[in-house]
Amino acid sequence: MSRKVLLIEDEPNITEAIRFLLTREGWQVETHDEGTDAIQVIAAARPDLVILDVMLPGKSGMDILRDLRDHAELQALPVLMLTARGQSRDREMAERAGVSRFMTKPFSNAEVLTAVRDLHAQASRS
Repeated sequence: MSRKVLLIEDEPNITEAIRFLLTREGWQVETHDEGTDAIQVIAAARPDLVILDVMLPGKSGMDILRDLRDHAELQALPVLMLTARGQSRDREMAERAGVSRFMTKPFSNAEVLTAVRDLHAQASRS
């Protein structure tokens, strides 16, 4: 069974690190680095999981998450949100918007892998 993740992140070093990590774990990883058309990219890619940065050019990850939860066919899609700003206010906003998991940068490889595995397992059971 192919497992597919869409990584929406504008920092090339983070993108490459996560892509390497997940590819090694057997994930098919697609990437995108722009917020403006993220919903269309997500809908077209049909991933099992989205990893979404908060601060993106064109449109914030929070706005993308809200839009995602407004689309009936994308509502249940697991979203791991990454942010360099780890204030509790940001976490609360993400939770209200419907995030599945919230992770503050910098993060360890183990944290990313655990989050991705957990979210995929939860979605598979639903």
